[in-house]
Amino acid sequence: MEISDRSTLFASLGLLVLVNGLAIHALSSAKDACDVSSAASATIGGPFELVDSEGDLVTDMDVLTRPALIYFGYTFCPDVCPFDMARNAIAVDLLAEQGHEVSLVFISVDPERDTPEILGQYSDDMFPKMMALTGSMEQVKAAATAYHVYYAKGVGSGDFYLVDHSTFTYLMFPGNKPIAYFNRDKSAEDIAKTTKCLIES
Repeated sequence: MEISDRSTLFASLGLLVLVNGLAIHALSSAKDACDVSSAASATIGGPFELVDSEGDLVTDMDVLTRPALIYFGYTFCPDVCPFDMARNAIAVDLLAEQGHEVSLVFISVDPERDTPEILGQYSDDMFPKMMALTGSMEQVKAAATAYHVYYAKGVGSGDFYLVDHSTFTYLMFPGNKPIAYFNRDKSAEDIAKTTKCLIES
């Protein structure tokens, strides 16, 4: 290789490193500017196949066509899930008022009881804008694993039991890009404000 060729190669590699560094810095700066205390890890999220409330198979590519707030829960949850989803629904409405369309996604961690029909009724009754997803035990486990979601059958017997599960809300962008996650102590206004800032960054 000629000296001039090596110089061009090293210059190109240096430019690539610089561009990547600037991109990472820009993302970090955007998260700092948007007051994101919980920046999602690059390992959160990934491909999945689930079933929607119509019984149709959907993938992550079908779901993440725009920014989305994703929550893992179950329809028989007596208090935590309804509260969290109501908060997320308000956040989505606040964002819509500001010109940002964000999907509201609910993924069941209780596929034994949460059939597509049950999820459809749950969505119609409580959150009509919600995309509700379930699947086989294996499909749900794969999605939960991708998002580092903990869940396990709790107390109860027969069809009457609770499910222990983590309660984070994930903000994902198209292309399986994890942007942030929100704890239960975040209000709808907090989520809307941070999401708006990150979308506009």
